[in-house]
Amino acid sequence: MAPKLSKSDKKIAYDSKLCQFIDEYTQILVVFADNVGSKQLQNIRKGLRGDSVVLMGKNTMMKRSVRIHAEKTGNQAILNLISLLVGNVGLIFTKGDLKEVSEEVAKYKVGAPARVGLVAPIDVVVPPGNTGLDPSQTSFFQVLNIPTKINKGTVEIITPVELIKKGDKVGSSEAALLAKLGIRPFSYGLIVTSVYDNGTVFSPEVLDMTEEDLIEKFALGVSMVTSLSLAISYPTLAAAPHMFINAYKNALAIAVETDYSFPQAEKVKEFLADPSKFLVAAAPAAAAAGDAAPAAAKEEVKKDEPEEESDEDMGLGLFD
Repeated sequence: MAPKLSKSDKKIAYDSKLCQFIDEYTQILVVFADNVGSKQLQNIRKGLRGDSVVLMGKNTMMKRSVRIHAEKTGNQAILNLISLLVGNVGLIFTKGDLKEVSEEVAKYKVGAPARVGLVAPIDVVVPPGNTGLDPSQTSFFQVLNIPTKINKGTVEIITPVELIKKGDKVGSSEAALLAKLGIRPFSYGLIVTSVYDNGTVFSPEVLDMTEEDLIEKFALGVSMVTSLSLAISYPTLAAAPHMFINAYKNALAIAVETDYSFPQAEKVKEFLADPSKFLVAAAPAAAAAGDAAPAAAKEEVKKDEPEEESDEDMGLGLFD
């Protein structure tokens, strides 16, 4: 039988384990662990086994170990974790893809009843329909102002009712009614609250971003840089094409109104001097479009016409 460790020995062992994980892993998911049972946590550990490891502990112990590790190794970036260790949280150290690990953790949510005094994480709505309860149970519904009727000897809820609002505490009447109806409205599991990656801390929503989202945000950034550059007349790579076009338009406008000219303006001035040239230039394009339409129509007619059968194909001559 292994000797029982003292509190100081346990702290030393925990500190050693946490520092080892920090050295070995560069990616950490900070997870919120309220209402997560030991069996559920065991299943999560099994699901992540291979490239990830879950470490729970008291916040004071985790903060102490992080500070000790930063002092010993000079890794100051790891101190960014300390501000995230608030509430009932744990750490998932991983070498895998952060999005995949986060999705795997989310699979292990389990349903839970509404216990008295629990703060509701979501709105609880009781759906309409037959409850299967006998008429003697109508008092529960009356206390909660839920409209009901008796249908075939059972209580039936007429309309959907918002029984508990998110953030409200569950009362004894609400808990008793949900238990009678067999409704387990809440589900609990590890919830990723923050992501640590090589010294950088960011929100878990970043993991859900797709390549299209990144392209959209990049395009928006380029658009904002272009607008600012044009507004203050400061040349940038994004604004340069617009500046050149605007400069050409200004120079062209001056050339059209004055005797000044340059090669790129000659053609424009020539057309403005003789507007009939616009019609001449447009005629070939219109003719090409007109020729294309009959040709397409003829081709369509040819496709519709059946091929004539030859007498020789039947093996008979004209006078046979």
